[in-house]
Amino acid sequence: MNASEPVVKEAVIKMYAAREEIHPREVKGCYATLRWACVWLTQALFYGLPWLQLHGRQAVLFDLGARKFHLFGLVLWPQDFIYLAALLIVCAYGLFLVTAVAGRVWCGYACPQTVYTEVFLWIERRIEGNRSARIRLDRQPWTPEKLGKRGTKHLAWGLVALWTGFTFVGYFTPVRALAHEALGFSLGPWELFWVLFYGFATYGNAGWMREQVCKYMCPYARFQSAMFDRDTLIVSYDVARGEPRGVDKNAAKTERKGDCIDCSMCVQVCPTGIDIRKGLQYECIGCAACIDACDSVMDKVGKPHGLIRYATENALAGRWSAAQVRQRILRPRVIGYGLVFVAIAGALSASLALRTPLKLDVIRDRGAMGREIEDGTIENVYRLQVMNTAERAHLYHVEVDGIDSAAIADEDVVELGGASTRLVPVRVRVKPGQAGSGSHPIRFTVSALDDPSLRVTEKAVFIVPK
Repeated sequence: MNASEPVVKEAVIKMYAAREEIHPREVKGCYATLRWACVWLTQALFYGLPWLQLHGRQAVLFDLGARKFHLFGLVLWPQDFIYLAALLIVCAYGLFLVTAVAGRVWCGYACPQTVYTEVFLWIERRIEGNRSARIRLDRQPWTPEKLGKRGTKHLAWGLVALWTGFTFVGYFTPVRALAHEALGFSLGPWELFWVLFYGFATYGNAGWMREQVCKYMCPYARFQSAMFDRDTLIVSYDVARGEPRGVDKNAAKTERKGDCIDCSMCVQVCPTGIDIRKGLQYECIGCAACIDACDSVMDKVGKPHGLIRYATENALAGRWSAAQVRQRILRPRVIGYGLVFVAIAGALSASLALRTPLKLDVIRDRGAMGREIEDGTIENVYRLQVMNTAERAHLYHVEVDGIDSAAIADEDVVELGGASTRLVPVRVRVKPGQAGSGSHPIRFTVSALDDPSLRVTEKAVFIVPK
């Protein structure tokens, strides 16, 4: 290299920005109260439902081993998978409808990531202190005090996460038996794996990753804009009222100051660390913590609430009143989502209400296609898979028709317990001369002796050998 040539220094360009630790400030207000009400409601349901008993068994149990789903007296089998698909579609359209009307309120109030982050933040505040104390603790060197606080926090997080993982597994394994096994340190390998896996996921997502899940991992943040329009209610900063920012220390000044005093409280309480004053951002989860914070500041400076509020883009641009905003709720997009939601939900509800809690599958015995017995009678052998999806036992009568003189040669009364299935071998006989050689359609009918409305028919084929 020539000594006269300038030295070119290498520059390192980072493809991803380093994460800045976010310590949201605790906030009080009507939306914070509503958010905690959702936390209590969702967690009471999640942790409590596995312990609820109905008809002598767990009310909500997805028994994968027995291939039965128990939902408050409703028993679903693998053949009922269509109901699960319909339920997922109903939930999806419900989410679309809510998003079109009020933005990401699901994310801000009921999403599991938001709920558990709130719980873990509450634990962190109780142990490490408020926002300023937590920031100071981050900057301090490792001392016995810091080690004790951090260790206690993570121990509490771990206990909540393990209990969450245990409850999750309790939806797939009877929770009382699972608790007995856990207390005796005798959990099976799969139960132990899923308790630890789900517990670790809860601990990592709510304790460590937090806003990173909402910003980078959740797909909903990316496609939500497809469901937004200018009449969607979103958390908004009123620029016309708030700008220019600053405190008007001298009322005699001719320069006008907006209502925003630039205190940054809206940023400090935000769980994703954004500045709502920069406009709509995909990181905003619609939790309204900034609204509560701003309203409290407005109370202190003697200004009206609503500098940050739920509003639509059209409402802010046109300075609409609340009545005008409500008039734009029922617009074509919302009506379309609503009609589809009602149609699918209605069809699902009607199908479940009219569903017969009795199922029948007919399987021909391939090893004995059709045979002639001693007196010339033709006999076919079938296996009937009878499923009683009701919660109580029934006596069922089995009959066959389709060919004259067709009759069942075995016991034609079957007893099934509640939510059970039974494989019933059946021999069907036809007298000589009643049917020519070849295949003939027949029908099996199974009906409950104590409830005539429980009746199901299934087609089959009777083979007459040449």
